[in-house]
Amino acid sequence: MSDSLRLLRRNRNYRWTWLGQVVSEIGDHFNNVAVLALVIERTGSGLAVSTLMVARAVPAVLAGPAAGVALDRFDRRRIMIGSDLVRAVVALAFVLPAVQAQGPVLYVLSGLLMFASPFFTSGRAAILPTIASPRELHAANSLTQNTQSVTLTLGTMLAGFAVAQLGYSWAFVLNGLSFLFSAAAVWALRAEGGFRPGVRAAAGVLQPLRDYRDGLRYLASVPLLLGIALMSVGWAAGGGAAQILFALFGEQVFRRGAAGIGTIWGFAGVGLLTGGMIGHLAGPSLGFRGYKRTVAVSYLTHGAAYVAFSLSGSYGAALAWIAASRVGMATTSILNNLQLLRHTPDEYRGRVFSTIESLRWSVMIVSFALAGVASQHVSPRSIGVVAGLLGATTGGLWALFDRLGKLPEPRPPQA
Repeated sequence: MSDSLRLLRRNRNYRWTWLGQVVSEIGDHFNNVAVLALVIERTGSGLAVSTLMVARAVPAVLAGPAAGVALDRFDRRRIMIGSDLVRAVVALAFVLPAVQAQGPVLYVLSGLLMFASPFFTSGRAAILPTIASPRELHAANSLTQNTQSVTLTLGTMLAGFAVAQLGYSWAFVLNGLSFLFSAAAVWALRAEGGFRPGVRAAAGVLQPLRDYRDGLRYLASVPLLLGIALMSVGWAAGGGAAQILFALFGEQVFRRGAAGIGTIWGFAGVGLLTGGMIGHLAGPSLGFRGYKRTVAVSYLTHGAAYVAFSLSGSYGAALAWIAASRVGMATTSILNNLQLLRHTPDEYRGRVFSTIESLRWSVMIVSFALAGVASQHVSPRSIGVVAGLLGATTGGLWALFDRLGKLPEPRPPQA
């Protein structure tokens, strides 16, 4: 991946963004594994894990519209720094013994972390075409998403073993420090035109509801962008349950504790990295028709492999299948995200990315809740089969709409 190495060597802004991403995302996974393990250790309940996931998802949904409007109106760099600083304070609060001893406080702090997150994650997506030239955009998109896979692999595996050996507090301290490093990295970014959105986005009096509705109308008016958003929703229908199942499979099905949760997440990261590399290498040569077909095949593969993971009798086979499932998912993610970056005008980019994130979290809330309730009555394996079938159905519907001509290539955004 020499183009990625050239990007890091030559593009100072992207290099700082990437360094901040590596550190903060590894810290995120320390927090995720520690909180999940702490909750399930104290309760042994899939419903408690589901409640935690809902407590995280609802604030993310509520923050999405505000984040999108703010990112399309104000300095995106400053908003990202503010998000990092807020999350650093909240993350360090997890260290307090009183917090770890009380489930409700864990849920509240987890919700606060997630409320601040869309201001950063959607902002990072929105500034990517600002800090990377059109020729660099594919490499920047691929490296950003493949880095997520690497940090998922390393962060979750390290977190699982660190929590088992050192306890929960160290994981929370590292998470808080990682946000401070990310804030410093974003502060180092420089751009000739600054990091405010296009002139048209900043024109007129700020009217948040009107601005957000305008973003929704734009998203709905471009069939491809709407299709990508709905595919994200389709993934979330099964993906929310899948995140709960990782904890249940690690703790209850295979009885391997926090290390088991971390290892399952880690192998999922290996699959994501492999799929991301496939998407990176294949993307430039696919063409638009090839892109749509690849997405359909990849998502069908993702769903089928997750069904196989859920039915696996051995731990080793389950790890292999979860990796295979994430190969298909990551290939789709790389290709879809590149289309969003290419076809969304700057003045709408914050709202498009934050709206898709909010839609995804909204559906995940339902998925979390249903999976948590179902875990009290049926086995994790049965829930996993349903989650995998939902993923495969999403791929099938994408292929059907493509065949019907409902996913035309958009016109290039006006400068």
